Amino acid sequence: MKTLRSLNGAGLTGTIRVPGDKSISHRAVMFGAIAHGRTVVDGFLPGEDCLSTIDCFRKLGVTINQEKEHVEVVGNGFEGLHEPEDILDVGNSGTTCRLLLGVLANTPFHSCVIGDDSIAKRPMSRVTNPLREMGTKIDGRNDGNYTPISIRGGNLKAINYVSPVGSAQVKSAVLLAGLQADGTTTLTEPHHSRDHTERMLRAFGCEVEVNDLTVSLKGKQPLVSTHIEVPGDISSAAFYLVAGAIVPNSEITIKNVGINPTRTGILDVLEKMGADITITNQNTQTSEPSADIQIKTSSLNGIEISGELIPRLIDEIPIIALAATQADSTTVIKDAAELKVKETNRIDTVVNELKKLGAQIEATDDGMIIHGKTELSGGTVDSHGDHRIGMMLAIASCIANGETVLENSGSVNVSYPSFFEQLEQLSQSTIKKS
Repeated sequence: MKTLRSLNGAGLTGTIRVPGDKSISHRAVMFGAIAHGRTVVDGFLPGEDCLSTIDCFRKLGVTINQEKEHVEVVGNGFEGLHEPEDILDVGNSGTTCRLLLGVLANTPFHSCVIGDDSIAKRPMSRVTNPLREMGTKIDGRNDGNYTPISIRGGNLKAINYVSPVGSAQVKSAVLLAGLQADGTTTLTEPHHSRDHTERMLRAFGCEVEVNDLTVSLKGKQPLVSTHIEVPGDISSAAFYLVAGAIVPNSEITIKNVGINPTRTGILDVLEKMGADITITNQNTQTSEPSADIQIKTSSLNGIEISGELIPRLIDEIPIIALAATQADSTTVIKDAAELKVKETNRIDTVVNELKKLGAQIEATDDGMIIHGKTELSGGTVDSHGDHRIGMMLAIASCIANGETVLENSGSVNVSYPSFFEQLEQLSQSTIKKS
């Protein structure tokens, strides 16, 4: 639990670096584990989710040395994986769980995958169904829809799979299984999801073909170890981008943020709302582009957020909802039913917690409606164990009158262990200047 106080107009100023991208950190460890040779990862996110990935692959027999943001993974291909002596516990990480099932899809041994109470409620059939179609033997609660999940690899066959959901985790699991199958595996999505897996497969020497919404690869391609530089996570940067826009007298610069086009919906939304954003020092020479982003206090306008934009900012919707409370007129978020199966039901949780602070916000079947501009007041709020809800509420406390008590504040360690330290740093920078 943390007690947070309003900045009373003092503002947030300074320059920070956000932790490494969580999605890329997960994949760098996983792909290094199934590649041949020593893979070096710099900028790794040492948050609880990514540490769960390291723990699972160590249990599978992979040598992984990790010191803060530097990781070395010694891989011996899929054939180097060994039957774990213990349960593979993914903690709170949906990415670890779903991608790990793809890795295990052809292994000639038994594994049991489990997670925390939140993971136990998240649907896994979106992954287990196509893996079964490829030949993997899977069992679990509700016919393999929920953890614990028992998995034993089979002789995989390539498939042409049309996914009912646009999900990078589903796509990645099928492609990881496809690497182990005979023939060419193809997956088609209803809309574009983030493409970190396709980019990283190429970085590890794999040929991947992308044609609009369809991605395919030939099985039995060996991965070769490489060096991965992980940029800052734009989903983490989003909290300070919104803070810079809505907290009076603020100016924040965030260095080396990943600007993968499948992830930059937050920038598009803030610009459309009228935020004062400047992007500099763009680096497009690596597989994952990055840049420095500066944002200043802005006058925001309400907008509609829907359609193909949603997959590019699904994780940022909680903090976008907070921004909308400070925008003139109404913001409508639609087509975001996927929020119901995140760490919490993020539609209901965002609405209920912001209402405690005085927000005029209401839930819909696939999103929410936020009426602005609204003055917020402190109160007791709860992250419900969801890291993104916790960080959103902490930013809300900066503009809410009085004190805000944040329960379950430790949830932020899943993706951003230094979050509260940096929030203090930015507020102290303002005090020192004044």
